[in-house]
Amino acid sequence: MKKTTCIIALLFAAIVAYGQSNHYLTKEEAPHDTVFIGPPPAFGSLLFEQDFHMYQYGKTLRPTERGKQAVKDANTSTDNILEVFSEAFGMTLSKDATPEIYKLINRMKEDAGSYATRCTKNFYKRTRPYALYNEPTAVPEAEEGLRHNGSYVSGHSATGMAVAVVLATINPERQDQLFKRGLDFGESRWIVGYHHYSDVKAGQMVGALVLPALLNNDEFVDQLAKAKKEFKKLMKK
Repeated sequence: MKKTTCIIALLFAAIVAYGQSNHYLTKEEAPHDTVFIGPPPAFGSLLFEQDFHMYQYGKTLRPTERGKQAVKDANTSTDNILEVFSEAFGMTLSKDATPEIYKLINRMKEDAGSYATRCTKNFYKRTRPYALYNEPTAVPEAEEGLRHNGSYVSGHSATGMAVAVVLATINPERQDQLFKRGLDFGESRWIVGYHHYSDVKAGQMVGALVLPALLNNDEFVDQLAKAKKEFKKLMKK
């Protein structure tokens, strides 16, 4: 009986630990984007026309180096995010090279990309451009899985901006480069055809507003301190 109770307790602890590893914030603590983000552009409006023309322009960029980067930016795994932000950060970021920064980004990225954007996505359920125009994207393997997922606002764009802001908090001397890379990470979404231009702009705004909520979380603050300490130690080397 004691052995069974112990096993149950360990399983429960593992489940709790797994849940905690995905987010610092609860859904209630994350910014609720429907409160401060307005609706997507109405069909036929000038802003909708801008979305259409940016979508067309994005298709012309796909064969270029910028298009290749946009495809790589579609991968929101922590390993890939750290890789694509390394140049802007001025140092190789990875699970092995910067484990404390890895832990920080691995846990906070979905606070922006998922929790902070879910309300507006679910409320408006905007059709993604590739589905609206019935055209292929530059990342075909993800098309079916996201076809019925709301386009507005862009979770990728929120993730990119939030990660940039957090990394800039660790390395403020590279903040301008990091902000630029964070914006580019989001811009990649209209290039590959997964988001309208206005989805990206709204997502970038949401992502930039996640940090204040994170700074009210003790676990995030503790891990941020560890990441800063790790960075300073590496800089001395």
